[in-house]
This record gives sequence, structure tokens and C-alpha cells, in this order.
Amino acid sequence: MIKREKYISQIRNFYDSDLVKVIVGIRRCGKSVILQSVMEEIKEKSDNIIYLNFEKTVDLMKASNAIELVEYIEKHKRTGKCYIFLDEIQEVDDWQIAVKDLRLDSNNSIFITGSNSKLLSSEILTLLSGRFVSFRIRPFVYKEILEYCNQINKDITPIDYVIWGGFPARFNINDNESTKLYLEDLENTIVFNDLIKRYKIKKVVAFKKIVSYILMNNSRVYSSRSIHKNIKTQCENISLNTVIKYLDYLKDAYIIDEIPQYSTKAKKELSYYGKIYNADVCFNSLKVNNNRFDIDHNLENIVYNELLYMGYSVKLYDNNGKEIDFIATKNNKTYLIQVAYSVVDEKAYLREFGAFADMDNTNQKILITNDDIDFSTSTVRHIKLEDFLNLQEL
Repeated sequence: MIKREKYISQIRNFYDSDLVKVIVGIRRCGKSVILQSVMEEIKEKSDNIIYLNFEKTVDLMKASNAIELVEYIEKHKRTGKCYIFLDEIQEVDDWQIAVKDLRLDSNNSIFITGSNSKLLSSEILTLLSGRFVSFRIRPFVYKEILEYCNQINKDITPIDYVIWGGFPARFNINDNESTKLYLEDLENTIVFNDLIKRYKIKKVVAFKKIVSYILMNNSRVYSSRSIHKNIKTQCENISLNTVIKYLDYLKDAYIIDEIPQYSTKAKKELSYYGKIYNADVCFNSLKVNNNRFDIDHNLENIVYNELLYMGYSVKLYDNNGKEIDFIATKNNKTYLIQVAYSVVDEKAYLREFGAFADMDNTNQKILITNDDIDFSTSTVRHIKLEDFLNLQEL
């Protein structure tokens, strides 16, 4: 497995800090591997290390609640700085109480991972009194995929990424059918079974229909009301509040992100609707028939994930009624970005370039497509998809 230096470099500055290092993200995105990489670096200077992976029954039996966890660590740590690694800690009852107590010892350096944003809930933030730093981990982006596939001597293309996404373990599978089976099992586990169990969902069939609808409508403007309106023919007894609740479950598990729209008219964010992006585009591709993959929306979703990896803050942009896919900001530089699979067709060309109509050149305007032809103009910079995927910044 590759060393994901982009993330590790951010964590490295806090190795000896008494701040709790909180590593979060969707399950199977590689949090445990990053934790292992951090441990390997620390082992070069210390062997006073305790590691527990609470997805393993043998470790959960050692400490299934706060009291047992504190007792276990106090019994096994040595004198001096102790590095404590607690993987998927949400499985431990009242874990936040244990972490609070362990943090009181300045000789403890604590690292925790989890797959639920409740790790950062207001209650826990209050309990930790702000004494933590968090790191969001995501599935592989294309640069990481190339690095890993080079390591295992495997060829990969941008379109493979746009269809099947970046969950790390899938790249050890050599054919599409087996890849699809693996990803279907992954989805059943982390999207459906985990959430049904965690939230004790009774209307399982309705839950699966609503969640599937949400995941296959990535990169689209939405509101909770529009989802409810479109799904109620399939789920007659489901309320708007239930739809909102299910959306929150998906966000809490890092399965989807929601970004707001920024309006030029109101000069503010509009909270009543925005866009949803999947943590990984495979959640869309698994739901298509006859291999009619939703390339256009998946491509936009991929660009969103890549922009976040590059460190950009991203919102949807409204240019007086014309939707621009992203307004991306970093280091006081702002970019307006349109994404399309191709603009070879005249209608597509006019639509995508037309989104920038009547805008001044204060901010750079960018169009990203899979076309080989350079469609750059005097005011719009065209970036070919593969070139964009290899950029470190815009």
C-alpha cells in the first residue's frame, strides 16, 4: 500500500501534541492504513505504543467500554510518552469519556479513527474542551491511484476512475465483474447494513429505496422537498422529516457531502438547496442498467473530490440564474469551474461556455472536459480531464 503523504504530512506536526488526533472518513477509505503509517514513523523513536482495532472482536473484548479502555491502557503503557492508537473507536461504549480521561495525562498522545461524524458532535467537542484536531480521509484520488497501480504493476485509465471510483481495495481486483461484486458488498455493508443497525431503522425497504435514489442523483441541485416529492410514489408513507433524517445519516457516515449555493444576487449562501456529491462515484455506477453509466454527473463528482484533495473550498455558484458547477477558493484565489464530458457538440459548447456569460475576468474561468481538443478562449481556460487529474493545484 502507498504512503499517503498528503494526509500524513498534516498529522505529523501533531505526533507529540496532547491534542487528540481524530481521523475520520467513510469506512474502507484507508484510515487504518494511514494510522499504521503513522505508527511506523513513531516506532522509529519509541516502542511505547498501544494499538487497538475495535473492528476486531479480540480487541473489542479487551475494552468494550470506557472503564475497560482506561484500565487496559493504564495497565499496558510504559513510563514516558505513550502513543495510543484507537481504530474505529465508535464501537466502544462511552469512548469519549475514556478519551477525555486519557488526555488529562500529558504523556499520552492519542490517535483515534472513526466512520461517523458524531465523533465531532457538539457534545463530544464540549467534553474534549477543544483539545483535538481532526483530519478527513477520503478514498483514493487519481494521483494516488496511479501511484498504487504503478506499485502493483496495473494499468488504469481516467474513465475507469470516473466509473468505479477510488476505494483502495478494488485495485487488487483484475476484472470488472469481480470489482462490481466487491463494491456491491462494500455498499451493502457501509451504506445499508451499518446504518440500519446503527439507527435501528424499521422501514428497511423504504430506507434502501430512498438512499439508492439519493446516491444515484449525485451532482444535481436538490432540496429535501424535491427528493420527497420524487420518491413518495415509491414510498407513500414516508414523510419529509424522514427524508431529511436519512440524508443526515448519510452525511454522518461520510457517504455524501452537501455543498451550498452561493448567489451573486443575494451575495450570500442559500441554505434551502444545494448539491449532493458521493464520497465515491461507485455508489452511482452500481445502480445503472446495461452499463449505461452516468459519466457526466460522475465526472463532476470526481472533479469535486479532486478539488477538495487539492485543498480548495468549494460551493455551487449561481450566475444570475445560470448554474456554474463550482466556485473554488484557496489562498485568496478564486476560480469558477464548469465540468462536462465533452463540448464537441455545438449545443454542449454553447451551454457550458454560456454559463460564464456577462461575467468579468476578476476570477479565472475554467472548463474541464474529456475532450482532446483544446477549447480555450481568451477568457476561459480549458483543461483536459487527464491533465486536471494530475494537477497539484489549478
